[in-house]
Amino acid sequence: MKTLITAAAAVLATATVALAQSAPDLKGTWSGKWRTVILGSNPHHPPSGPEDAPRVREITFSFEIEGQDGRLIWGKSWSNPERKEPFVASITGDGRTIIGADSDGSLTMRIGGRGRMDACYVHPATGPSQSMVASCGALQRSR
Repeated sequence: MKTLITAAAAVLATATVALAQSAPDLKGTWSGKWRTVILGSNPHHPPSGPEDAPRVREITFSFEIEGQDGRLIWGKSWSNPERKEPFVASITGDGRTIIGADSDGSLTMRIGGRGRMDACYVHPATGPSQSMVASCGALQRSR
């Protein structure tokens, strides 16, 4: 009986590790509307009034996932196609959460069903633009 329980536990552990290591194919273009609050100025969010006043914008934001190696992904993101910025990210062990970074901020995404992801992006005022940004939105895959 002890051997049977040990064997069953080993099979369950192997299956759990295999599930955690697998990742959906996310390559392609993902876009959607995002609501953003900005304090300061940066190339994606030029000021429309005093730079020291927080402002809220709705923008279309896109990610092009150019490459994937298991749970690792990379590509470019943009709100203006002329200002694409590289990013890197990793799908966590739950197979649905993604954490990543670009040159001045970080992102968190959650894989949904039917070609959908929910995503948030933040960057602190420590980058070259000295602006702060917090933004969230839904992304649809357009391939």
